[in-house]
Amino acid sequence: MGAVWFWIVAAMLAAYVVLDGFDIGIGILYPFLARNEDDRSVMMRSIGPVWDGNEVWLLAGGGTLFFAFPLLYASAFSGFYLPLMIVLWLLIGRGASIELRSHIDNGVWRSFFNGVFFLSSALLAIFFGAALANVIRGVPIGPDNYFFLPLWTNWRVGPQPGILDWYTVVGGLVALMALAVHGGLYLALKATGDLCERARRFSQQAWIALCVITLVSLLATILVRPETLDHYKLHPVSFAIPVLVVLSLAGMKIFTVRRQELNAFLSSCLYLAIMLVGAAVGLYPTLLPSSTNAAKDITVAEALSGSYATHVGLIWWSFGILLAIGYFCVSYWMFRGKVSPQADGYGH
Repeated sequence: MGAVWFWIVAAMLAAYVVLDGFDIGIGILYPFLARNEDDRSVMMRSIGPVWDGNEVWLLAGGGTLFFAFPLLYASAFSGFYLPLMIVLWLLIGRGASIELRSHIDNGVWRSFFNGVFFLSSALLAIFFGAALANVIRGVPIGPDNYFFLPLWTNWRVGPQPGILDWYTVVGGLVALMALAVHGGLYLALKATGDLCERARRFSQQAWIALCVITLVSLLATILVRPETLDHYKLHPVSFAIPVLVVLSLAGMKIFTVRRQELNAFLSSCLYLAIMLVGAAVGLYPTLLPSSTNAAKDITVAEALSGSYATHVGLIWWSFGILLAIGYFCVSYWMFRGKVSPQADGYGH
C-alpha cells in the first residue's frame, strides 16, 4: 500500500502542475503578450472557467498526503512553514486579481490587479520549483523528524541549507520557464489572430531556453544528489524517463512549427508530468531526504498510515477521484475551442 499511495500522491501533484500550470503560465505572460484590453480579456477568458477548479488538485493532494503519510505532512508543513505562508498569500493574490480586476472600469484599478496577477503567478512558479528542489536536495531533519529552514543562508548546498540556494534557484527557474512555455502553448491553442501568433512565437523562442535549463537542472541534480541515479540503476526501465523528456521537448518544437497547437500543448503536458515522475522515481522509497544523515530520511514505510486507514481511504479516494475526473471532463468539453473577445461570458 505504501507504493500505491506514493504514486497516488505523485499523480495528483502532477495533475495539479499540468492543469494549474497553464493558468500560472498565462499570468507570467500576461504583461508581455497582451497589447490591449481585448488581448487581456482573451487571456483571462481562456482560463476563467477552469482556473479555480484546477487548484482543487493542490488541495486534494494535500488532503491525500495528510491521511496517507501523516508523519511527512507534519514534518514538511512545519519545516516549510515560511514558504507555505508565502505560497498561500500568492494564491490569494492571484485569485483576487482574477476575480476583482473587472469589477471597476478604471485604468488604475485594472493596472493594479494586472500587476498582482503577473507577480503572484511568476513567484508561484518560482516557489513551486524551489520547493521541489528542496525535497530532492534534502532538509536538515532532526531526531524528532522536524526541521527548520530559513529563507536563505549562504546560498550553498550543505547540511544546513536555506530554502533558497543555487540549486533551488535553478529549480525555480526551470518551473518559471516550463510554465511560461506551457501557458504560451495553451494560449496559442485558445486565442486567435495576432495574440495567437505572439503566443506561438514566444513558445518557439523560449523553447531553447527551456531545453538549456532542463539540461542544467539534470546535471545539477546528479551533482547535488547522486543517489538519485541508484534508483534508476536498480530499475533500468526508468531510463525511459529522460528519453520521454527529450521526445516531449521535440514534440513541443515540431508541433508548434507545424501549427498543431493541441499536439504541442499535449507535448508540454507530457514534459511536465514526466519531469515530476522522474523526480519521484529518483526519490522512492524516500519521501523527504535528510541533508545531514541518510538514517534520518523519512521513508514511505516509516510515514505510512495504518492498514485500516490506507485500505478504507483507497475506497473513498477512488469514489472521489471519479467524480472529480467526470467534472473536469464535462467542464473542459463545455469550454473547448477558441476564445473570442467579442462574445459574451467566457467567449467560447
